[in-house]
Amino acid sequence: MSFCAKWLDDPRVIYHDTSRQRNKEDDRRIVRKLWRLLDQADIVVAQNGIKFDAKKIQARFLLLGMPPPSPFKVVDTLVEARKHFGFTSNKLEWLTEKLCKKHKKKKHAKFPGFELWRECLKGNLEAWAEMKEYNVEDVLSLEELYLVLRPWMQGHPNVGNYDSAIGDGPKCSHCGSTHVRRKGLRYTQVGQYPRYHCQACGAWSRGRLTVNSKQHKANLLVS
Repeated sequence: MSFCAKWLDDPRVIYHDTSRQRNKEDDRRIVRKLWRLLDQADIVVAQNGIKFDAKKIQARFLLLGMPPPSPFKVVDTLVEARKHFGFTSNKLEWLTEKLCKKHKKKKHAKFPGFELWRECLKGNLEAWAEMKEYNVEDVLSLEELYLVLRPWMQGHPNVGNYDSAIGDGPKCSHCGSTHVRRKGLRYTQVGQYPRYHCQACGAWSRGRLTVNSKQHKANLLVS
């Protein structure tokens, strides 16, 4: 009956619902809008997006006879929280309460749980207003949580690669910023790579080319 989204760092929030439709359960119009958004996206951030959101959305696309949107990568904040930390809870409500300063996931006010959906289907304008407020704050708190977790993520899509501009120097793999400082080396079994610390988001990354000499590599032994 509704969806909410936004582009990273864009203050505008995108929200669509079926509140003005005679048939509130007919989601074809808003699903088409969602399809067009995803078709433009390279990376989608979602909480529990891999197991739930992406599959549910794709199911609606297929049931409505729509083709797949252009491929995109999903950064799942639930997966990342579980992978890198031992939090008491990995729910969005808990994470945003503990980690976010500006936006925190809202609890339902007057219409808890399924009651909100039921009242929206009845055309209750107060319920629709709560639905919008709840969804908008969900997205804003998710964005803030993502930015808090991002520098800790290993295997984050290389944002610098999505920018076709060559630029004058290395770009942060997490946020694409050129404000990176070369600091030390990262070691593999046989290679030494320059290590970079992003001054914008705080993430660490490494260069692609080794800096140890051919002679140094030739003298290395591996088990």
